[in-house]
Amino acid sequence: MTPIERFALAWGRSVHDASYVLLSGAERDAYFLDLTKRIASALVAERFDPAVGYRVGVDLASTEEIAPEALGRTITELSTRLLSTLELSGVVGRERVTALVEALSMGYATALHDHTLDRQEAVRRADIAARSEAEIALRRSEERLRHTLLHDSLTGLPNRTQLSRWLDDLRTDPAAPERFGVCLIALDRFGAVNNSLGYAAGDRLLTAAAARLAEVPGAVACHLGGDEFALLIRGTAEPEDAIKPADRALVALRTPFEVDGHELPMSASAGVVERSVAEGDPADALRAAAMALHWAKVEGRDRWRFFDEARNASAVARYRLSAEMPAALARGEFGLAYQPMVDLATGRVVGVESLARWDHPELGELAPDRFIGLAEDSGFILPLGMHLLELACRQAVRWHGDGGEPPFVSVNLAARQLCHPGLAAEVAVVLDRVGLPPHRLQLEITEHAAMTAEGEAVDNVRALAGMAVRVALDDFGTGYCGLSYLRRLPVHAIKLAGSFVAGLDGDSATSRTDEAVLAALIHLGHTLRLTVTAEGIETERQRTRLRELGCDLGQGWLLGRPASAPPG
Repeated sequence: MTPIERFALAWGRSVHDASYVLLSGAERDAYFLDLTKRIASALVAERFDPAVGYRVGVDLASTEEIAPEALGRTITELSTRLLSTLELSGVVGRERVTALVEALSMGYATALHDHTLDRQEAVRRADIAARSEAEIALRRSEERLRHTLLHDSLTGLPNRTQLSRWLDDLRTDPAAPERFGVCLIALDRFGAVNNSLGYAAGDRLLTAAAARLAEVPGAVACHLGGDEFALLIRGTAEPEDAIKPADRALVALRTPFEVDGHELPMSASAGVVERSVAEGDPADALRAAAMALHWAKVEGRDRWRFFDEARNASAVARYRLSAEMPAALARGEFGLAYQPMVDLATGRVVGVESLARWDHPELGELAPDRFIGLAEDSGFILPLGMHLLELACRQAVRWHGDGGEPPFVSVNLAARQLCHPGLAAEVAVVLDRVGLPPHRLQLEITEHAAMTAEGEAVDNVRALAGMAVRVALDDFGTGYCGLSYLRRLPVHAIKLAGSFVAGLDGDSATSRTDEAVLAALIHLGHTLRLTVTAEGIETERQRTRLRELGCDLGQGWLLGRPASAPPG
C-alpha cells in the first residue's frame, strides 16, 4: 500500500464516523483516494496553487453525504498527518499545507452555504407550491360542498336552500329584476308509485320528471324534496309570464313515463305567484305558491291555480276560526238553535232539528256553514259534536207534548263522527246521562256520507238503530241516485232537499220536473216505509202541494224559523 493510499484510507475512516450517510468501503476508499491525490499533486507542484484545496473543499461538501463535522476531522488529518504520512516533511513546507487547509475550509464552507441556500429555496418553493395546491384543493372542496349543499343529490337540480338564496338575492341585489314569478309543482298521487313499485322506482320517476322540468323555457327548475318541484321565473312583466311556464310544465308531466318496464301515466298540480320584488319579502312567494298549490289539489289536481290575496285572506280567517274552537268550547260559546218539524196533515210539531251556533265574541253569531266544515277538517268535530248532542238531548228532556208524545230532537251527524269507532256507545252514554228515551233522538246523516259508509260507519248506524235511535238521510235526492245504501243501512226517514221544494212555486218545465222528482221520492220513501220530510218550505203553495203529494213532515221558515227558545 502506498503512502497516498494509507493516508486516503485513514482520512476516509475518520470522516466516515461523522457522516450522515454510510458509504460502502470501496466507494469511500476510492472517493478519498482521489481527493488525496489532488492534494498531494498540489503540494509538490513547482507552482503551488491553493485553489486546489478550495475545489477539494467544494467537492467534499457537494457530496451531500458528508456531515459538517467532517470538516474538523479533515483539518486535523491534513494538518497533523498529511506530510508525515506522504513522507513529504522534508520536501514540502508546512505553509503550503496551511494555505491548502484554509482554502479547503473556505471551499467547503462556501459550498455548504450555497447548498443550504439552495435547499432553503427549494423548501420555500415547495412550500409555496404545496400551499397553492392546498388552496386549489380547498377551493375545489368548497365548491363541491357548496354544490352539495345547494343541489339535490337525486336529481342534480338546485334545492330549496338555493331557491331561498336566489329569492333573497332578488331583494338585496341592485341588478335584480323588478318582478318575478314562482311556480310550485307537486306530482299527483306519487305515493302510489312508491307503494306499488318501490322507492327505487319512485326515485327514477322523480329523476325523469326533473329532467323534463329542467327543459321548461324561461324558468329555472328546482327540486324541493319528495315529489315537490319549483320553477323560478325572473324578470316577469305580468302574471301570464309565470302562468305560461307552469302550463308548459304540467303538459310535459302528462306524457307517460317509462320506469322499470312500466308505463306510468302521471299528472301534476301547481301553484303560481307573480309579483313585484318590492311587494314584501320575496321568500313569502313560496308560501303563497304553496297555498295556491293546495287550492289546485283540493279542486281536483292536474291543474294550476294562481295565488289570490282575497282567497288567501279568507283561508287565513278560516284557519284562525279553526284554531279558536277548542278554547271556545271550553268557554261555552257553542250552542243550538231549534227549528220545528211539522206534521203537514195535522200541523202539530212532532220533531225539532237542532242547528249549531257559535256565539263568537268578535264576529257575533255564526251559522254552522261557517265552522262545521272546519271542525270536520281538523277532527274537532268529534268533541264538538258530542257536546252539541248532549245539549240537544238535555233540551229535549224538558219538552212536553201537547196532548201527545213530546217531539223528538234531530241532531246532524258529520261524516267523521259516523266513522268514529264507538259512536253508538258514546251516544248511549249521553242518553243515559240526560235521561232521554232513545226513540226521541234522531241523527241526521247526509246522503253522500251514507253512500260512502263502510265498515265502522255501517256498524255504527246498525248499532244506533238497534238502540231505537232514529236515523234520517238528509238532502236525499242530491247525491248520485245510488239506492243500494238503503238496503245496507237501517234508515227510518229521508229529508228532501229544499232545492226541489223551491220549484213548486213556478210553472216552468223545471218546476214541473222538480214536482215530479218530489212525487217520486215521496213514493219511494213510503214504499220503503220511511218517514219523508221536506225542507225549505217558505210559501203556502209549497206546503199545500207537499201535503197533496203525501209528504209526512215539513220544515222551513213558513212553519217556524230557527230559534234559541224551543217549543214546550
